[in-house]
Amino acid sequence: MNQPKKKIVLSGMRPTGALHLGNYVGALRNWIKLQETHHCFYTIVPWHALSSEYENPKVIREYTLEVALDWLSSGLDPEKSVLFIQSEVKEHAELHLLLSMITPLPWLERVPTFKEQQQELQDKELNTYGFLGYPLLQTADIIIYKAEVVPVGEDQAFHVELAREIVRRFNRFYGNVFPEPQILLTEVPKLAGTDGRKMSKSYGNAIYLKDSPETIKEKILPMVTDTRRKRRSDPGEPEDCPVFTLHKAFVSERKREELAAGCRTASIGCLECKKVVIDALIEEFAGFREKRSYYQKHPEIVWEIFAAGNQKAREVAQKTMEEVRSALGLVFPGPQKTSGKNR
Repeated sequence: MNQPKKKIVLSGMRPTGALHLGNYVGALRNWIKLQETHHCFYTIVPWHALSSEYENPKVIREYTLEVALDWLSSGLDPEKSVLFIQSEVKEHAELHLLLSMITPLPWLERVPTFKEQQQELQDKELNTYGFLGYPLLQTADIIIYKAEVVPVGEDQAFHVELAREIVRRFNRFYGNVFPEPQILLTEVPKLAGTDGRKMSKSYGNAIYLKDSPETIKEKILPMVTDTRRKRRSDPGEPEDCPVFTLHKAFVSERKREELAAGCRTASIGCLECKKVVIDALIEEFAGFREKRSYYQKHPEIVWEIFAAGNQKAREVAQKTMEEVRSALGLVFPGPQKTSGKNR
């Protein structure tokens, strides 16, 4: 019997440095599962990083390597997925340019994250076309591989819906070149950082995948728990405890229920509860740390893996762009060959 064709998945990450637990449970862990059932393209996107780091672009290469190290060490497999660097496939830029010709400006101005990011990154000058237009570049990233599925959290769903609108507009003008990408909503657990706020590099409260067991302990042991537990004998509520968000992501359901009951009856203390999640994290990332140490000592292997992925991605992107140029009528004859000797 013929095997059903695997659907194409595209997803990417901005290179902003080493990944933390929030990046892992929010995206990476799901990507690793998807590569078993889908034809996956996973890309690191330097051009997106440049939209906010244009004053300091030299850090992007270093950050790209950090993300690549975490991907390979976590379990993204170049034998199962195409792992590549977006800026090494120039066709993304060409498609982005062509899409910019047909996309109404208000479509980009209404993207919720545009104003949100301007508020969050007030120390940067973000009134640039690159920042306004990055959802359009994101659309090019997706559709150049004719991705059918895009795994995102709810906060990114608007971007995929914009991509669908742009595809419909393009296909209406030029014919059915692109499929409409479907949103694959993924549950993104809200992980608390070491200060109780949402885990974020910008808050300086992140626990990184590459953190050593000692660093994990140092970060989690002082974390604030349910403030009602002023004494060991005071009962608490796990749902109001920042540390318990880590339990939800990394501790088995059976053990969580046991801990939750112990917290509500004060039969266990916060320190005991923290030790359970510390042990779970150390165990989960034991293999990761070993792989990352190897790749970090041999960055040339990492770049070779991504160079091979760049080539695979480039071949697909070039084929798509041939279709796009043909659909737009932007195919021009080259120099005419003449036979015989010049006279």
